[in-house]
Amino acid sequence: MAAPRVWLLWRLSVFLAALAPLVFWGWQVAINAAGPEPGNYLLLNIGIGGLWMLLLTLSLTPLTKLTRWKGFALIRRQLGLWTLAYATLHMLSYALFILGLNWALLGSELVKRPYIIVGMIALIGLAVLGATSNKWSMRRLGKRWKPLHKFAYIILGLVLLHFFWVVRADMQEWAMYAAIAALVMATRLPPVARTLPRLRHLWRC
Repeated sequence: MAAPRVWLLWRLSVFLAALAPLVFWGWQVAINAAGPEPGNYLLLNIGIGGLWMLLLTLSLTPLTKLTRWKGFALIRRQLGLWTLAYATLHMLSYALFILGLNWALLGSELVKRPYIIVGMIALIGLAVLGATSNKWSMRRLGKRWKPLHKFAYIILGLVLLHFFWVVRADMQEWAMYAAIAALVMATRLPPVARTLPRLRHLWRC
């Protein structure tokens, strides 16, 4: 199979894998298997799915350095846009199932639940990164593009803070995601980043 077809198949596989959870959760709601509050079921699961997408996106650079496989770099923008899509659907689920599209309730919700503000800031950040993830923006921004997209790590911190406020009663799940995030962020530290290519050579020995 020619190389372009291989990469097209790879991108299609990633697309289907990212879409699959949304289809599954929608199906669970459709067959009344999502519990007594299907709206909250969708809200929570889509939010966690967005966190997974963000962690996977940020893992692609260290994975590329570790393996030197081009496939990880090819799907970086794709997974980044999926992260934005999940975050947007999470926000829309909140607006539909919690607010009932009654925006007059938003003010009191922000006072009672400040984590919504944190989540909105993270969503805006993801929207900016998504809008500037194309080649035209890379050319226009030049040397400013990379520093801008390093804000993804600040967004990760905001998402974790948002999730922390949501699940304060049960910290075990949050601690797991925080540990994964810490590991991903540690791979970007210069000493660790320089070590990753060396690990690849050690595995070959």
